[in-house]
Order: sequence, then C-alpha cells, then structure tokens
Amino acid sequence: MDAQRKYEWRLVAIMFSVWGTLFLDRMSLLYLAPYIAPDLHLSHLQISQLAAIIALTWAISTLVFGLISDRFGRRRVLIPMIFAFSIMSIFSGLAQNFGQLLLARALMGVAEGPCWTVMNAIVERSSSPQTRGRNIGLVVSAAALVGLALAPVLSTQIAANFGWRSAFFIAGIPGLLLGVIAMIYVKEPPLVNDEGLHDQPIRLRDMGLLFFNRNILLSCLGAAGFISWLILQNAFGPLYITGPMHQDPTTAGFLFGAAGIGSFFLGFAGPSCINRFGARRVVMVFAVLSSILPLALLYAPLYDHLYLLAAILCCTQGGQAITALVIVLIPTSSVPVRLAASAIGLVTMFGEILGSVVAPIVAGDLIPTYGLGFPLEIAAGGMVLVFLAAFFVKENRPASRVAAERDGLARAQP
Repeated sequence: MDAQRKYEWRLVAIMFSVWGTLFLDRMSLLYLAPYIAPDLHLSHLQISQLAAIIALTWAISTLVFGLISDRFGRRRVLIPMIFAFSIMSIFSGLAQNFGQLLLARALMGVAEGPCWTVMNAIVERSSSPQTRGRNIGLVVSAAALVGLALAPVLSTQIAANFGWRSAFFIAGIPGLLLGVIAMIYVKEPPLVNDEGLHDQPIRLRDMGLLFFNRNILLSCLGAAGFISWLILQNAFGPLYITGPMHQDPTTAGFLFGAAGIGSFFLGFAGPSCINRFGARRVVMVFAVLSSILPLALLYAPLYDHLYLLAAILCCTQGGQAITALVIVLIPTSSVPVRLAASAIGLVTMFGEILGSVVAPIVAGDLIPTYGLGFPLEIAAGGMVLVFLAAFFVKENRPASRVAAERDGLARAQP
C-alpha cells in the first residue's frame, strides 16, 4: 500500500472518530433530558430551546468558518474547534441553571458547525477520485453508529449510574484526545482539482459562484428536505409509537436502533456507487427508499411483528448516504476547490435552519389539528423534496471518468 493510500485510511479513521464523537456530544442532550429536566427544573419549552440553539449556531458558524477555512486553511479552523466542542461538553455538565446550559450548548454549536464543514472538505480533497465517495460515506456514517445507535445507550447508562453531569464529562474526553491526534496526523490539503491544476485562494467576489450555482441551490433545497425528514421522524416517531400505537418506550428504542444500524451500512454503500451510477441517480433512489421509513411507522400494521418492522426500518434508513451526497459531494464537485468548505457550509446552514429549527416548530403547531402522525407525513414529504432537487441536478463527470481521462492524457504526452 503506497503512502497516499495509507494516509487516506488514517485520515478517514481520524475523521470518522471526530464526527462520531461530535454527534455523540450533540445528541446526548436529547437522551439525557429526562435526567436534566427535574434537576434543573426545566420545562418542555426550555428543552426544545436547548435543542434549537445548537442547530441555529451550528447553521451560522458552518458557513462563516467554512469561508475562513477556505481563505486561511483547514487545519487552522478544524483543530481548535475539536478542542472547543469537547470543552463545551464538559461545561454542559457544569451548568447550574438553564441560562448556563443554554450558553454552553450555543457555544458548542459554534464549534461543531465548522468541524462538520472543514473535516468533509479535507477528506474530499485528500482522497483520490476513485475513493472519494467511499471515504466521505464512511466518515458521515459515524453519526449513525455513534450518535444514533451508541449515544442513547451510553449516555443513559452513565446518567443512571453516575448522574447526567458525568455523562457530559465522559462525552467530552474523546474529543480532547482526537484534537491532539488531528494536530499530529492531519495534513493541510492542497488546492488542486481533479485535473491536477492548482486553484487560487478564495476571493470575496467568488461568493457569487455559490449563490448563482444551480447545483448549490438545489443542494440547499435537498438539505432542507433531508434534515426535516431526519429531525421530524426522530423527534416525533418515538412519541407516535408510545402514543397512538400504545407501545412501550423500549419498543421505540428497539425500532430506531435498528434504523440507526441500517443507516450506518447504507451510509457508505450509497456514496460508493456514485462512480458507477452518478450522484444524481443514487440520491433519487435513496430518497424513494428513505421515504418508506416514516410511512412504515404510520401505516404498516406490523407492531405485533416487531422484528419485521425493524427489518423494514433498517433497510430504508438511507439518511447518512443522502448526507454525504447532497451536503458534501454534489456541492464540492460543483464549485472550484477553493470554495469547497464554503459550499458545504452554505448548504448545511440552509438545511439546518429550515430542517432543525423551522420544520419542528411548524409540525408541532399542527399536531393539535392533524394528529401526532402528521409530522411523519411531513418527514416523508421531505424526501419528496430531496428527490425533486436531485432530479434537476446537473450531473458532473463521474470521478472514475475524470481519472481515466487524466491518465490517458498523461500517457499520450511524450
């Protein structure tokens, strides 16, 4: 194995761990809410505000620091932010009231947003064209394995045995270690495109290339649909299962745990197919597939056959694959190399604001009128938006074809 491939695998392992730890820190609050609320005397509104503030600050910082990293370098942004979100997790455990916890979660969002943007820009540019989709898919799938499958078990078990504050302390420790590892092993990627040509550093007038780029705007719409799907089904799905379906909370945990496992495997399987089929087609297929998940919870009469329903959810959770394609690979392949992090940041900001902030508020207001299952119908509609956005995406040349063309030109030269 040559040095470049060894570095790719090491980089993927580091970024997989960073993204998994980051998502663990973000999701822990939701799973620890039953322990935090009685201790700090928090209302349901205050719990929702804690979840919303991290999404809002994440959305803003991901674009702002994406621009900064495009101008001044990836490492200068990524490494300090890894330490910052880990420290904010520890500070969350030290909070004595709602105001202090709100501030800690807001600052955590400020730190985590840039990590998402910059780490994907580093992996995308440090990978060969043939392995780019697979590598991004592997990194992004860490959210499913750690944040959606491990986090609810780990955080609640620690809270039950040692208290919720200890859960935040322990969640922050891996990030501090990963910050040191990233400082040692992660290299600054060069501004070189797939044709081997060097790009220029970002300039202010380059921002017009983002806001008037067809694929970027379509990716923004797709991200809004995807994040709405993700948040609504995870927020209201368990409530629907334990409410109208009259199932135990453990049943909801079992079903969504199965979905999280499926999301992990589909998360790197989908992006690995883009060299063969193109990103546009893969997104459309996964959008149709993922729309089945909330509809299965609503309409499949399988609650007496939980293993069958769990298998359906496991095979239809294509969210992490859509994340890799819609928020990372399509935007970065549609702009010059110097704008990669800014493109990811803009798409993420748009999706987070509409999907994590606006969609839950609108769905929550409509529940008294249309019932607790209505947010799941909106979630399925989010995947319709993803499908339509992908349908109009202008497909770029598959990475394998770009590499083949480049190699052919190299062999043709005397």
